[in-house]
Amino acid sequence: MATTPALSSPGIGSGLDVNAIVDKLMAVERQPLDQLSTRETQVQSQISAYGTLKSALAALQGAVHSLASPAPFRSMTATFADKDIGSATVGDGAVAGNYSVEVGQLAQAHKLASNGFASIASTVGSGTLTFTFGTYDAGVFTPNAQSGAKTVTIAPAQGSLAGIRDAVNAANIGVTASIVNDGTANGQRLVFTSASTGAANSLKITAADDDANNTDAAGLSQLAYDPAALAGAGKNLAEKVVAQDALLTIDGIDIQSSTNTVKDAIAGVTLNLTQADPGNPTTLSIAQSPGAAGAAVSAFVKAYNDLQTTITNLTKYDTTTQQGSVLTGDGTVRRVQTQLRSLIGGTIAGASGTLNTLSQVGIKTGSDGQLTFDTAKFNAALASNESAVEKLFAATGGTTDALVSYTSAGTKTQAGSYALNVTQLASRGTLVGSAAAGLTITTGVNDALTAVIDGATVDVTLTAGNYASASALAAEVAARVNGALGQGSSFGSSVSVTDSGGVLTLTSARYGGASSIALSGAAAATLVGAAPTATSGTDVAGTIDGVVAVGSGQSLTAAAGTPAEGLRISVIGGALGARGTVTYAQGAGYGLDSILTTLLGDSGSLKARTDGLQSTIKDMDKRKDAMQARLDQVQQAYLNQFNALDATLAQLQSTSAYLTQQLASLPKPNSTSSD
Repeated sequence: MATTPALSSPGIGSGLDVNAIVDKLMAVERQPLDQLSTRETQVQSQISAYGTLKSALAALQGAVHSLASPAPFRSMTATFADKDIGSATVGDGAVAGNYSVEVGQLAQAHKLASNGFASIASTVGSGTLTFTFGTYDAGVFTPNAQSGAKTVTIAPAQGSLAGIRDAVNAANIGVTASIVNDGTANGQRLVFTSASTGAANSLKITAADDDANNTDAAGLSQLAYDPAALAGAGKNLAEKVVAQDALLTIDGIDIQSSTNTVKDAIAGVTLNLTQADPGNPTTLSIAQSPGAAGAAVSAFVKAYNDLQTTITNLTKYDTTTQQGSVLTGDGTVRRVQTQLRSLIGGTIAGASGTLNTLSQVGIKTGSDGQLTFDTAKFNAALASNESAVEKLFAATGGTTDALVSYTSAGTKTQAGSYALNVTQLASRGTLVGSAAAGLTITTGVNDALTAVIDGATVDVTLTAGNYASASALAAEVAARVNGALGQGSSFGSSVSVTDSGGVLTLTSARYGGASSIALSGAAAATLVGAAPTATSGTDVAGTIDGVVAVGSGQSLTAAAGTPAEGLRISVIGGALGARGTVTYAQGAGYGLDSILTTLLGDSGSLKARTDGLQSTIKDMDKRKDAMQARLDQVQQAYLNQFNALDATLAQLQSTSAYLTQQLASLPKPNSTSSD
């Protein structure tokens, strides 16, 4: 805004109201600026309205996102008649029905306790403790190849009862150490508990005692435990809880589980056992539950109707006042509505031939654009053909071959049916011995082994001794190598070791070209001979829809640039050649989710529209600044002109007064003077 110069008093000389005259002139000059400000306010209102629209669209996306996956449509409930027995959860593959379940015993974790000490600060000893997980059978311990052997170093400064407890817990090896006080004078006892339940997770603890005696009842060897040894000579801990598996019977079939969480004994069902009740079977009922799907669809319908209400309020035209709303006639909003209505009201591509519109499951569009939801009709459709309802809403995949499974799809995968041809199955890296394994391992001679499993290198020391069989030695090798692999934070590999006629074969758990095994060190020749055969793994290979796909391990992914791009399947076995088809369907929930992701994304039409409006605001601000600067100049020019006029008028008025005065003093005509 222009400002009147200080010390200026326009009109004081002539009485001319300069400020009023200039204000009226400037009001005319300012009309383009006022119009631009009004337009800017309208654009700001549009930006705010788009923000409201985006919020409603985001709420709709939140509601439809769950409908894009099969989960709500596969919801089932599982209930024990005797709830004290435990609980059950249901996943993919479960079949409705009733099952007789009897729990004979619960799984337990092995628990060992030391003799009593006077204080938690009492010195025990130093050296190393090796915890090996395995199975006891008639006093013979067989290492668990999966869990492996884990070693914890006990430094002299950690040699107290509390120090050993803390060192074992800090090592995070699958064993929990605690101290229990039984209340007597020497009642502080160190207790080791396996973190995993099950008979195969029994503990064997060996000590490498700094006092040079690894089995006596002095020093660190006080914590050694070998059930085959004598008390005080290697069997120095007391067994407080025996490791055991859960035993149960389902429909007369005996089931054994290392944990109380029993998965897939009944397909798709996980049992969580909490109490044994031998001799008293109970009933487990598994039934279809439409609740999750119905709730998801109800939430979608509500969010869609809320969106329609929002759009109506932003675009309606009041015929009484003949005034439109902020987005009345907006083309972007119309396109959004058209996209959503077209998908909801049309035929769903890829859906079942007998169930391919939302109206068939009780979702209809009224004359006002709002949706109605007939819950009873939906539940009936779900009960009669759950798979068809799932395809109507979710993105789903399936295969015609039992040894091929659908894994996932990409954002560019198109709905359709694609032929699969497998030209190579995935395999794992192996190392096969060239001679029977030697069964004698001698400390410092042939006990050191370096293993490279899938590129991960570990160094282990085998337990010295004369092994009864190649199988026993194989179990020792697997336990040591897997124990070392499991302790490395960057390792995720494991190995199995088997024997055939005394010859050891090591096999990686990983499939694919990155799978490989190599052994070196003093123990290598004893285990696999001088010239073992190493074979790297291979990736699955084949075509999807006639185009060579990308193999990685057992996964095969459709190539870029094809209709199936991003479609991923898993081939776990079977013959080479044609392997049926892989189908992929995109239901309404998936379609809506995709549309909304595009609309709300950085490259979507709403972002482009609001960016354009923001750019318009910036351009208006620049134009307003330029116009204001010009108006300031015009106002100053007006002030200068009228101030000059004021001064001229004042001067003319002064001259007029002077002349009037002078004329008044002139002699009047015909006047007579006296002598």
